[in-house]
Amino acid sequence: MDPIIQIDDTFINESTRFKKLIEAIKQGFLSESLEVPMRHHHDFSNPAVGADSTLLLMPAWNPSKEAGVKIVTVSPENGQFDLPSIQGTYIYLDATKGSIKAILEAKSLTAKRTAATSALASMYLSRKDATSLLMIGTGALSINLILAHAAVRPIETVYVWGRNIKKAQAICDTLSTENFTIKAVQTIEDVIGEVAIISSATLSKIPLVLGKHIKPGQHIDLVGAYKKDMREADDDAIIKASVYLDTYQGGLKESGDIVIPLQNGVLKREEIEADLFELCAETKKGRQSENQITLFKSVGHALEDLAAATYYYNQYQQATISH
Repeated sequence: MDPIIQIDDTFINESTRFKKLIEAIKQGFLSESLEVPMRHHHDFSNPAVGADSTLLLMPAWNPSKEAGVKIVTVSPENGQFDLPSIQGTYIYLDATKGSIKAILEAKSLTAKRTAATSALASMYLSRKDATSLLMIGTGALSINLILAHAAVRPIETVYVWGRNIKKAQAICDTLSTENFTIKAVQTIEDVIGEVAIISSATLSKIPLVLGKHIKPGQHIDLVGAYKKDMREADDDAIIKASVYLDTYQGGLKESGDIVIPLQNGVLKREEIEADLFELCAETKKGRQSENQITLFKSVGHALEDLAAATYYYNQYQQATISH
């Protein structure tokens, strides 16, 4: 039996070429052979910190080719332990024999595939001449979202906002050698109306992207708020925008950004324009005018994990051969 390959965060970070990863995920959405059941979502009590944690199981398979499952825990109070809120492992399988081919660190895998998925959506939804970005949030996703968006649009100026200005500045320092200027900002309101793309990745229960600040032509990328009682954009933003999802399967059920507007009648199911399956297949249209406001809500999909795991497994195999 072949040894199980361990693919760690360092390899994933060093091997990511966002344009290639975005293309790999696009091909996943175009594939007719991939099968993805609804993910398991289990909240469990965590009395030691006074807030529930969540266990997510995300399987997917390409019959007789590859398969995999991501096991993830989300513990929102992990900041007090100096740990990321999201932790997990990806088990990559041979779908013919059922054997394990690789174990991948899920933290970086998830961050990279999530960012790549947002950038894939942006290719259809943001203006082609988008040169500015506001990043709301300073977690593990933020740097990846900035780099992924910059891989598909001619980004020249980036602003970063977080509840902790020092964390926002740390992101700016990390990306100081990139081909765009980047600056930490004290308030969202100062810049939100000036940028072409607004990307938000937080665990906020109170909306941060307010419709009253949104301007024609903007693209809103909502990546955080993974539970039904969380939301990053308010009703006014939903009303103003054309709404798109990564998938109907998860997008209609999992996040307050969509669930709450559906429940209170602000958004109707038939008003949602398309998901990524439809955008990638070009059976539905993305941005249709320069002034259209587009909003993309991502909750994550196991297809993205399997496509990304295959990408990194192949990268690892190539690196081994070249050495």
